[in-house]
Amino acid sequence: MDTVSNVNTSRHRIRNTFAGIAGSVFLASCATDAPQDTFQPKGPNSQLIHNLDMIVFPIAGVVGVLVTAFACLTFYKYRDKGQAIPSQSHGKPIVEIVLTIVPALILSVVGVFTFRTIFDLAETADTEMIINVTGQQWWWEYDYPAQNEYGITQPIISSGQLVMPVGTKVLLRETSRDVIHSYWIPALNGKKDAVPGRIHLLRLEADKPGIYAGQCTEFCGLSHANMRMETIALSKEDFAKWVANQQKPYTSPADGTLAKEGEGVFLNQCIRCHQVNGLKKADGTPAIAAPDENVYSGAAPNLTHLMTRNTFAGATFDLLSKSCRKDVWESASETFGAKYLSGVSEDCLDQNQLRSWLRNAPAMKPMYADPTKLEVSGGKYRGMPNLGLTEDDIDKLVAYLLTLK
Repeated sequence: MDTVSNVNTSRHRIRNTFAGIAGSVFLASCATDAPQDTFQPKGPNSQLIHNLDMIVFPIAGVVGVLVTAFACLTFYKYRDKGQAIPSQSHGKPIVEIVLTIVPALILSVVGVFTFRTIFDLAETADTEMIINVTGQQWWWEYDYPAQNEYGITQPIISSGQLVMPVGTKVLLRETSRDVIHSYWIPALNGKKDAVPGRIHLLRLEADKPGIYAGQCTEFCGLSHANMRMETIALSKEDFAKWVANQQKPYTSPADGTLAKEGEGVFLNQCIRCHQVNGLKKADGTPAIAAPDENVYSGAAPNLTHLMTRNTFAGATFDLLSKSCRKDVWESASETFGAKYLSGVSEDCLDQNQLRSWLRNAPAMKPMYADPTKLEVSGGKYRGMPNLGLTEDDIDKLVAYLLTLK
């Protein structure tokens, strides 16, 4: 009786395990808030991938079900009951020919559509706009070279959020400053690796205004999971407004204000790595950041118009409070542009996250911020270190950063 009981218990556990796995898979398919859902294409390139999926997935599904059913039948029917070994199919030409031809035909059908899609996605001769994309641990930098047809008369440097016009074929020229990263905005296109010393091309195009989320998909070190990005698609009119704002000259805060004191803190603490275009030192000379002297990768995010973005630290944290973020993310296409262009106001700023970051960045996002823990860095930081700011300094810095629109 003990033996029978043990067998029944074992079978019961196996059934429960399979039921749990099946239930988890089923529930995982019921997500209603999935900004990185590959089955919701928002542009012609992602639509090409979706069309291919609609051919390949049903074929793979049918094959998977048949193979699983046949395997389960075989395991059950021919389980060891002390019987003689069943006759073997090895050496039977008809069986081997069928099992060779059928998979070959299936793969041929899949291959034809796959190759055609790959070549269509690789086409870049029709692109209209260029944006240079550089990955590094653990954020993305966007460099817009001068392009007069889009009103870009001088280079624009940003990070975290790529901004582009709707209905425009944008060519991303991707590379990396340190290790291999991979750029992926599921709603707009597939993945493309960013490799040190090489330029890889990726075409993006959005059908309508909105925010499209993505993340690095090539393991790139300690905070790989925190290396995210967002593409902001604006109407052509709103994109022109964004460009004009990005090229506005720097305006220093008024004397005697908390923000003006924060500018001083920025010059003392932050200018070592972070650039704010147009910022000047007390003697009137331009304040030029020197991340190459302090950061292993040689660069840090440009903060000139920080408050026109709504995320920071590699799009890991929100600058917008939850209610304001929801208002922007869930807005209709017709109103999205105006809401995004309004930037981050003092009322909408998520002060807790920003202050926590300034207080101790490595505690929020794991980084090799201590050069003593990474000998190959040559004494330089990899990531933002803990600056040891006082609460008074943080108050001033927050007031100053709010002016960077």
